[in-house]
Amino acid sequence: MKEVGRTSFPESHKPINNSVHGCVLSYVAGFVDVVGFISLFGLFTAHVTGNFIMIGVELTGSSEGLATKLLALPAFAGAVATTRLLESWLVQRRRPAVAVLLAIECVFLLLFVGTGLLATLARAGLSAGSSLATLAGMLAVVAMGIQNALSRTALADLGPTTIMTGNTTQIVIDLVDLLTAGPEQAGAIRARLRKMLPAVAGFAAGAVLGALAFAAISFWCVLLPVLMLAALCRQQWQAKPVPA
Repeated sequence: MKEVGRTSFPESHKPINNSVHGCVLSYVAGFVDVVGFISLFGLFTAHVTGNFIMIGVELTGSSEGLATKLLALPAFAGAVATTRLLESWLVQRRRPAVAVLLAIECVFLLLFVGTGLLATLARAGLSAGSSLATLAGMLAVVAMGIQNALSRTALADLGPTTIMTGNTTQIVIDLVDLLTAGPEQAGAIRARLRKMLPAVAGFAAGAVLGALAFAAISFWCVLLPVLMLAALCRQQWQAKPVPA
């Protein structure tokens, strides 16, 4: 039976599927999320549902960044829907869907860098209510929306790469179960841990290094995750057919 939400890929375009790739994508998400949070007045770009909390906070105090956080929700939903439609269209035409969508994510992150830099150079500087700050936020949200969508479809085997709550919960459960697991169950648990531990570590590293890098070189720091994504994209584009 075909699993709901999953996509069948031509053999020449099998999606990336190992723990290193999951770690890289999680690093990118952690990095971009923390840069967005610091630079755009508490806007979550990868963990977009966190904006519900920030909206509640701003309703009880300053509401300068409220419009941006409200706009992030439909922007994210639109990005996920568009990604899914484009992915299905590419797969039907036997095109490398993952490579194309990661390339589009790179483009949106580059636009985020450019818009963020323009906003900091504007006469009023980067402010919560400015149109450039809002645009920068939406570009980052769309980029992360693409990655969120892929983590539920083509890259589902990697596990979540943008939100670590589920991964962390599963890791703790697995560590507890491992104490009493039989040989067969223990093998399955270790396989999950090999997938989820690198993802959590990558996200944490991205968040810490993203904060430090933004403090040092502002929006230019996002070029690092762009380069990492571009490397994954190139690898996937050049993937060879899997032998039968």
